[in-house]
Amino acid sequence: MKAIVHSADTRGHADHGWLNAHHSFSFANYYNPERMNFGALRVLNDDIVSGGMGFGMHPHDNMEIITIPLKGDLEHKDSMGNVGRIKNGEIQVMSAGTGVFHSEYNPNKDRETNLLQIWLFPNKRNVDPRYDQISIEDYRKKNELYQVVSPDAEDQGSWIYQDAWFHLGDFDKGTTREYSLKKEGNGVYLFVIEGNVDVGGQKLGKRDAAGVWETGSVSITAGSDAEFLLMEVPMAV
Repeated sequence: MKAIVHSADTRGHADHGWLNAHHSFSFANYYNPERMNFGALRVLNDDIVSGGMGFGMHPHDNMEIITIPLKGDLEHKDSMGNVGRIKNGEIQVMSAGTGVFHSEYNPNKDRETNLLQIWLFPNKRNVDPRYDQISIEDYRKKNELYQVVSPDAEDQGSWIYQDAWFHLGDFDKGTTREYSLKKEGNGVYLFVIEGNVDVGGQKLGKRDAAGVWETGSVSITAGSDAEFLLMEVPMAV
């Protein structure tokens, strides 16, 4: 098994006043040639958006974009005609494909919104753009890994054009679970939202992350009450 640790304080950081962003991988003005991607995982941004502020209309193409609100709400509009508001307990997925414009705003002027925005390289280019928004409350299982994204439209959660599986975990202190990778050649990138987690022997704190690959499974133990996001992605892109 190979592993790499990305501690929270090594992430790129940009404070635009209305947006306080931390970048796990090179993004915008943050460039680190050793932090370009983890396999198909290209972007993991931890964004705090001030009340009433947001991202104006901007384009994307040939990228799978997953948005996970951690706190507050986010309003989405796009060139496909979709208008929606997502909040904690929901996930938004957009396949940019041949091209799409969208905007994202914090509709609440009195409080911040904290979200994770994740980009993956797709396994199929130039598809028709698509949008999906789902509630994950019915999937949530305490002390278990519960799936929220997969490659299969018939499987639990939303789906994307990539052989990737996302699971969330909400573990009590001392809980241990083994995650078995679903596809040979994939790796796992685990991002700690809250608390402390041990991943394959790597001890992680809040907003730390670790990637492991060349293994068929990985052990995850909560060193405290903890919430985390586990992303299994292809390593060859």
